[in-house]
Amino acid sequence: MTAHPGTAEVRHTQLSALADWASSLELDDVPERVRAFAASHVLSQLAAIRTGLGQEDGRRLVLALGEPLQQDVAQSARVLSGAGAWLNLDDTAYAGHLGPSTVGVSLAYVYHLGLAGADLLRAVILADECAARITAAATLGPFRGQTALHTHVVGAVAARLACQRATAAEWAQALALALSAPPWTLMRGFLTSDARLLHVPVGVRMGLDACDAALGGLRGAEDLLEHADGFLAQFAEVPLPETVTLGLGKRWHTETLSFKLHPGGPGIDAAIDCAADLHGRMGQWRVDDVSEVVVECSMYTLWAARKAEPYLNGANTPVGALVLTTPYPLATALLKGALSIEDFSHPAVDGADRWALAAKVRLVHDPEMTRTLMLGDAPFGEALRQAGALSTAWLHSFGGPELADLVGPLDGPLDHFEDTAKPTPARVTARMIDGRSYTCQYSVPRGAIGPDLRARHQELVAEKFRGVGGPDTVITAWPQLAEADPARLAGLIEEALAE
Repeated sequence: MTAHPGTAEVRHTQLSALADWASSLELDDVPERVRAFAASHVLSQLAAIRTGLGQEDGRRLVLALGEPLQQDVAQSARVLSGAGAWLNLDDTAYAGHLGPSTVGVSLAYVYHLGLAGADLLRAVILADECAARITAAATLGPFRGQTALHTHVVGAVAARLACQRATAAEWAQALALALSAPPWTLMRGFLTSDARLLHVPVGVRMGLDACDAALGGLRGAEDLLEHADGFLAQFAEVPLPETVTLGLGKRWHTETLSFKLHPGGPGIDAAIDCAADLHGRMGQWRVDDVSEVVVECSMYTLWAARKAEPYLNGANTPVGALVLTTPYPLATALLKGALSIEDFSHPAVDGADRWALAAKVRLVHDPEMTRTLMLGDAPFGEALRQAGALSTAWLHSFGGPELADLVGPLDGPLDHFEDTAKPTPARVTARMIDGRSYTCQYSVPRGAIGPDLRARHQELVAEKFRGVGGPDTVITAWPQLAEADPARLAGLIEEALAE
């Protein structure tokens, strides 16, 4: 290669090493358990896409950008990605909300190119691995979860180039170009407006444009990730560049995925599970019978609540803020025994009983739950272990000096993710006027990575897909996804997305 003017030839960078690995990976190189988990990830994200497309805002997105399966494959990728991010039904990993881009872009390109089920699995696994690793490198920074749009810049590049069987050089240049101008989320727009529907498509557009540029011969700075004037310098308070290539082919970030079984922001899943369980135990009751509902939780749940608090306005609360807070979703689950996407829109959100009960919800910090969350492998524990002594400064900025003291000494990074877990604990106690009390506690929520999900991911994801109207014919065929030929795969994608 000849360096372009103004750019120095750089070798042995994190991006070039990741590109070498990604361009040569074959599906047979991936352990069967990881392939099975990736198949569940695709079906789970298809459920999220179905849900997003079925909402009024999703229909407006289609009016703006076109149908999810259209002749313009890049536009198809943006629509699938935007719809799949709606109301936090997209899955999370160490690190990042991966599926909107890693699955959405893969679906668009395998459908457009006429590829087979094995190609889809390979593309999703590669996209998950690349997006999760670069997101993990910046996870101790200003953005995480759905606000980390660089996840989708990388996810789009990796998904498309995997489908197109690009060379290592093309991978390296596309990643370098894409990460040169990643989106920077502004919380005002994200929490209060329809702009959140465009955030993921904007990241996907940057990634796909970078692929076009790289395939056309444009060059990026391959040391952009770790350079003093590069990506991590702007997007991480404690950069972890070594995460990008650590344990390639051994540490499978794909198997750190947690599958979202109900809508809601970070840190509230365990509380919602508790409320749903208590609904079945409390028998007949009215809101007036409840004295208070106490939610003992980690600092992370309180952090999300603080982000939403300035925008809370009862039934007129913007949906982007409503999914981050705990009282309304928890009150809804306690009253209904479940929480669904419809609970965040009219007329359900106007229910007086929900808001009366939500007013009785009180959040209480439990230091031991914070310690459990911070030491769990996701969303923070593995990043803190990799940061080592440097984690102290980030813990101070996130939760004060007492948080650093609470976390205490850290072990080293994990060798593999086969036994990883994501504890986000909560304890919910409903106290009644007559003195009765009902309590439920979860450490690892339903659908979060841990022993239960590893054993039952196909069952739980099938339940999620069926619950949003997904056809049983797709569920029945899904365990044989890797054997699906191009015609069969195209039919399954069409069925999965059909109204």
